[in-house]
Amino acid sequence: MTIPSDSEAASLDSGLVRLHELGYKQELKRDLSVISNFALTFSVISVLTGISTLYNTGLNYGGPVSMVYGWLVVCIFTMLVALSMAEICSAYPTSGGLYFWSAKLAGPRWAPFASWITGWFNIIGQWAGTTSIDFSLAQLIQVIILLSTGGKNGGGYVASKYIVIAIHGGILLLHGIINSLPISMLSLLANLGTVWNVVGVFVLIILIPSVATKKASAKFVFTEFNTDNGVGINSRPYIFVLGLLMSQYTLAGYDASAHMTEETKRSDINGPKGIISSVGISIVFGFGYILGITFAVTDIPYLLSQDNDAGGYAIAQIFYMAFKKRYGHGFGGIMCLVIIAVAIFFCGMGSVTSNSRMAYAFSRDGAMPLSSLWHQVNKEEVPINAVWLSVLISFCKALTSLGSMVAFQATVSIAVISIYIAYALPIFFRVTLAAKHFEPGPFNLGRYGLIVGWVAVIWVVIISVLFSLPVSYPITMETLNYTPIALGCLVILIVSYWIISARHWFKGPLTNIDK
Repeated sequence: MTIPSDSEAASLDSGLVRLHELGYKQELKRDLSVISNFALTFSVISVLTGISTLYNTGLNYGGPVSMVYGWLVVCIFTMLVALSMAEICSAYPTSGGLYFWSAKLAGPRWAPFASWITGWFNIIGQWAGTTSIDFSLAQLIQVIILLSTGGKNGGGYVASKYIVIAIHGGILLLHGIINSLPISMLSLLANLGTVWNVVGVFVLIILIPSVATKKASAKFVFTEFNTDNGVGINSRPYIFVLGLLMSQYTLAGYDASAHMTEETKRSDINGPKGIISSVGISIVFGFGYILGITFAVTDIPYLLSQDNDAGGYAIAQIFYMAFKKRYGHGFGGIMCLVIIAVAIFFCGMGSVTSNSRMAYAFSRDGAMPLSSLWHQVNKEEVPINAVWLSVLISFCKALTSLGSMVAFQATVSIAVISIYIAYALPIFFRVTLAAKHFEPGPFNLGRYGLIVGWVAVIWVVIISVLFSLPVSYPITMETLNYTPIALGCLVILIVSYWIISARHWFKGPLTNIDK
């Protein structure tokens, strides 16, 4: 790569940080506007994806109270995390994102280890997230097929776990093909995904309560606390915090804006805008979606029952029965599920995009095995090998579902915890080691930066503990929460690899940013 002169760099974006990548032969094309950056991240967050696929969790652990008020609690702290990340993103706009930030903020002594552990938590969390998203789409497609063929009580087709994993593989294949397209096409699809998510939320918020012949009262929606969970947990506070997983799982993935900054114009301004706007708008739309759907809930035990037409898939049963009771058939409800399925497809597409950019940046700095292979870009300047690496790993991680769904379900928690640990690490370094020498970019929190940062770090510590707690009693091999075990193994592998090998050759990100 030819390094631009000072005059050439200054002409890129007035007042913008100049990015010099020493020793790299490829760079990504800056074709994304702030709208496209926001669109991609908004599609990755996708309230239709997170809320719809984990609505069962919300109903089971606390019901309406857990979902409505839990959403508000999670949103407050998530926005604080997003604000801290946006401030750092403005100072260091690069596709490496979180792990590069950790290196810059931890200082020369700790930079290699800080970037190493942050990068691995981030990329493993992203792969787990993509696995979870696309597998949830495969499950939803299976439910759509079941309802379309008569439902569980009408002799409908129930796909085996092998069919579901095959559908999952087909979805990932499509996402790999789409992410191999030029960034201009990907930008167009991301914008389409945003429109679909926005319109879809509005349609479902209005349609489902309108069609439902029986509606829940406002008292039910805002005060009903479900303790009949069938998992042996009676403590209301405990039930409430377990119900937070739905909300926290939904509001994740907004680091996508940071990973796309090297392809975003005026990245030190538009990157932070993408993070904050995607989270803020998702909060509003998500709250409206939760309220709209919950007003159609009248019988929680029946919605969660494996014996209903949707086989216990609560959202599907709500939609299906709303139309069936009013019109005599559930076709309209199935079409509503298709709206959600397309939204999840866009979410998975954006997740693979984010995965591939992180893998590209991490391998570009030599942190991954076969790094020279994964950071190559094609003639369209797309990190093509990193795209297909992300697809392959996400498929392999889903294979655990063939052995144990309990172990696979830990993937959801791992996705949340790993990603949020990766979010928290650079923030932690910003409020500790870099507290006195941090040089903010155009977007900054001023004197509130340290306070917001500390609250964000504490929140991540809290949710990491909460999502590692047992979710069912008595604890058996079938009911054990494998999240802390998987997380512990992940920490051991990352740190051991560092001690045994990486500390001798990994020196941190090679990217150098000068103001």
